[in-house]
Amino acid sequence: MVVGDVTTGTELLVIGGGPGGYVAAIRGAQLGLDTTLVERDAYGGTCLNHGCIPSKALISASDVAHDARQAESMGVFADPAVDMAGMTEWKDGVVTRLTRGVESLCKSAGVNLIEGTAEFVDDGTVRVAHGGEGQGSESLSFEHAVIATGSRPMAVPGFEFDGEHILSSKDALALESVPEKLLVVGAGYIGMELSTVFAKLGAEVTVVEMLDDVLPGYEDDIAAVVRDRAEELGIDFNFGEAADDWEETDEGIRVQTVNEDDAITEYNAEKCLVAVGREPVTDTLALENIDLQTDENGCLPTDDQCRTAFESVFAVGDVAGEPMLAHKAMAEGEVAAEAAAGEPAAFDHQAIPAAVFTDPEIATVGMTESEAEAAGFAPVVGQMPLRANGRALTVNEKDGFVRVVADADEEFLLGAQIVGPEASELIAELGLGIEMGARLEDIAGTIHTHPTLSEAVHEAAAAARGEAIHTQ
Repeated sequence: MVVGDVTTGTELLVIGGGPGGYVAAIRGAQLGLDTTLVERDAYGGTCLNHGCIPSKALISASDVAHDARQAESMGVFADPAVDMAGMTEWKDGVVTRLTRGVESLCKSAGVNLIEGTAEFVDDGTVRVAHGGEGQGSESLSFEHAVIATGSRPMAVPGFEFDGEHILSSKDALALESVPEKLLVVGAGYIGMELSTVFAKLGAEVTVVEMLDDVLPGYEDDIAAVVRDRAEELGIDFNFGEAADDWEETDEGIRVQTVNEDDAITEYNAEKCLVAVGREPVTDTLALENIDLQTDENGCLPTDDQCRTAFESVFAVGDVAGEPMLAHKAMAEGEVAAEAAAGEPAAFDHQAIPAAVFTDPEIATVGMTESEAEAAGFAPVVGQMPLRANGRALTVNEKDGFVRVVADADEEFLLGAQIVGPEASELIAELGLGIEMGARLEDIAGTIHTHPTLSEAVHEAAAAARGEAIHTQ
């Protein structure tokens, strides 16, 4: 039976239930708005279902296996067996718990939940097509709308994702067996995280990258620490090569790459993971019906209240552009909901932290030294190598460093870069420092617990003042 089209109304319509969308919906409901959230796939979006959470779960699980094998220097001898299907089942359990939690939070806040794909009909109406044959559609009138449709993996021409031979990051996270040979196209943060996972699980991993190093956008000394560790794991890197063509073979696939001199190289693998970036999802929205245009990157430009060029329509998260980070999306979701409710909200921040969960981890916030110079500052830099940190040595992690960047005249903290264990946790202190206008003396004058990795933050701030005790 075909369900007929019905029309209902809502004050705040949120399209997309990822980190930006569900936060916007909950915040809107908290502020008293009649709020409706439309999600076509699964609550939590890519982050909870196919990205941040499942990838970190597999990273943690692969670390357990790898660390056990490599603990001989600590007097521990083990050779654990890896059940990839079991690991995937555990990962899926984590994801299910969190996605159900998001749904429960939305319902508890009073958010109306609708499953389906929303597209704009006019400046005050969307039509929601429900999934499945014969499920029909319904129309929703709205006063304010928040677009939070996220992003998807970018494909390389000729390498369309098929889930069998050519994998997206989503496909790779759902594998129930470890490929014997895995070719990874792209050495950005997704490619490096997943390369590390599968290398630790026993795959023979080869990475091809168009540029001349891993992790484009990060400083050379940071990228070098991660690249060196990856090479120790047996990952083979081939830079200056672009994926050009592929064919199926009896053993899997053969991928052809080409460099700037048109030289061709062939690689045999069981599977190929393409991880060359992500693109915003806007093609499902029928934006032409409200005359809303995307920019040259396919994103929706917004102001400091996350409003698009159409005053009653907001955009948050990946669809609003870089940086494509879940925590940035959450912050934008709150701002958009508060602005829709008439609150004096604005997306006003000094710096947004970012983390890469490679081995070792990378975390950054604010400016690098060169960025500070370009902005007109006279920067002073302090650095603490982790090989001089007692806690780092006791967890058998000596590679990496903590670096802080400050203004030489006033000593205001401008930025920080960390590469090492728990970098994603350590960066929070420095992000807070930048937001609060902290000076080097505030960090260096704060007593940090011993023995901890956070002492490296303290020592780096002291080093920038010429007062380091544990660093030569």
